[in-house]
Amino acid sequence: MLHEYGNIGILAIIALIFPAGAVVTSWAMTFMGMRPKVFQDPVKKDTYECGVRTEGESLVQFNFRFYYIALLFVLFDVEIIFLFPWALEMAKLGWRAYFEGLGFVGILSLGILYAWRKRALEWR
Repeated sequence: MLHEYGNIGILAIIALIFPAGAVVTSWAMTFMGMRPKVFQDPVKKDTYECGVRTEGESLVQFNFRFYYIALLFVLFDVEIIFLFPWALEMAKLGWRAYFEGLGFVGILSLGILYAWRKRALEWR
């Protein structure tokens, strides 16, 4: 059992070496003068929006409805991911699996009905 943890430990060490190696290499190249110094330029630090100068503040309040609709999309998209293998193996699984699948779809249908009733799917 300790052998499996050793493999995980080796992979964790390798996962830490790669980013640390990149940072150390970048620092060493800068220290030895192989990379040019980057001077701060106000134009370079300015917010870029498709070539158009920004108007007002660059930080605006994000509308929560974008996040909510995306979250609902991901939720019901994952439902399809779970239903696909179930549908492929339906002949082998039998009637019990059929009713369990119907229960799963029923619970998700209740969720979408709740979202519809709360008018979460409407764009006001």
